[in-house]
Amino acid sequence: MALTTINPKAPNTGTGAGDLFQYLRNGQPRTRSELATLTGLSRSTIATRVDALLDTGLVGAVGAALSSGGRPPSTFAFAPESRTVLAADLGAAHAILGLTDLAGNIIDHLRADLDITNGPVPVLDWVVAKFTELLQRNGRDASTLSGIAIGVPGPVAHSTGRPTKPPIMPGWNDFDIPGTIQQTFDVPVLVDNDVNIMALGEQSLSWPDTENLMFVKVATGIGVGLISGGALQRGAQGSAGDLGHVQVPGGASTPCRCGNTGCLEALAGGGAVAANLAAQGYAAHTASDVGKLAEDNNTAAIQVLRQAGRDIGSVLAMCVNLLNPSVIVLGGRLASAGEHVIAGVREQVYFRSTPLATQHLVIVGSAAADMAGVRGASMLVIGHVLAPDAVDHLVMNRTAAMAT
Repeated sequence: MALTTINPKAPNTGTGAGDLFQYLRNGQPRTRSELATLTGLSRSTIATRVDALLDTGLVGAVGAALSSGGRPPSTFAFAPESRTVLAADLGAAHAILGLTDLAGNIIDHLRADLDITNGPVPVLDWVVAKFTELLQRNGRDASTLSGIAIGVPGPVAHSTGRPTKPPIMPGWNDFDIPGTIQQTFDVPVLVDNDVNIMALGEQSLSWPDTENLMFVKVATGIGVGLISGGALQRGAQGSAGDLGHVQVPGGASTPCRCGNTGCLEALAGGGAVAANLAAQGYAAHTASDVGKLAEDNNTAAIQVLRQAGRDIGSVLAMCVNLLNPSVIVLGGRLASAGEHVIAGVREQVYFRSTPLATQHLVIVGSAAADMAGVRGASMLVIGHVLAPDAVDHLVMNRTAAMAT
């Protein structure tokens, strides 16, 4: 994270501790003297703000620094283990839930089959129960929570956390997911599209210095999480990245569930690939079935996956020319079944995109694999609760509580 010197004369509507905390967020221990030098603030101001951060538990003393004489100065560092985050990655037919610290380290997780079409009330009741289970089996309670984030397989109005006409989530449109979760957990609840949080998770794990990244989920559906200029791009209505319903060149006769024909999902999504194999006499009904066949070196499965990759690559080539990402990461059940889909994507992207756009382009499989969503959801909360204003708010609440 790039940091600039704080202007001590600038107006400050909070405690100032939030700005100071950003210098400690990377985990590097600092002394009061070092913080004064970095910020340009007086040592007395630094001492007051460090004490305030120590009271919140976000910062802890980590011993003494080397001394040139006299008493060694104390050092302080971010204490990510002081608080926890609950994260959920909900897919069309599965769920992965995790408990993390404030650095995004996964403390514990669980996974289960889950039908998103059951509707918001039963699904979220189950999520709340499993969140409670994760806290209890790790000796934590709700008082340690900083926040919760949930990824869902559909467009989301990020400002409200409400799904917006999600095509595979009947009954979820405009449902108040944060309000429902907050009936049990009185903390900030953030909701986003599942592929968006996967993009954040992959970036934080493998590409923290990359500001232009595309995460492509290839499973039942096909979607993209887009990070451009260092920021997640959601679009006007939260539908940015719906790659699955872009028309594929030469695929115009294939009907899609959206009502159009020739959509990428209709040719290369999990259902389409499984149907292709089933027509050839193989027992394939889902993306997972296709993946298992490919992992068993079934030639037909490998061929249809390679062609799916080519179809995806032909659409991604247009994205590469338009957006010029540095990295394309492919994840999801089909992309993780060997390198077959990735090979097809590379073939078309490097062939159809301009040489300048692909000069340094990297196309790889997901390193975070099926934990990308949980990790990204955690990072969504962390970015929210550790922002300067949020830390200032925490300090002021703590001060008010101690005064009563």
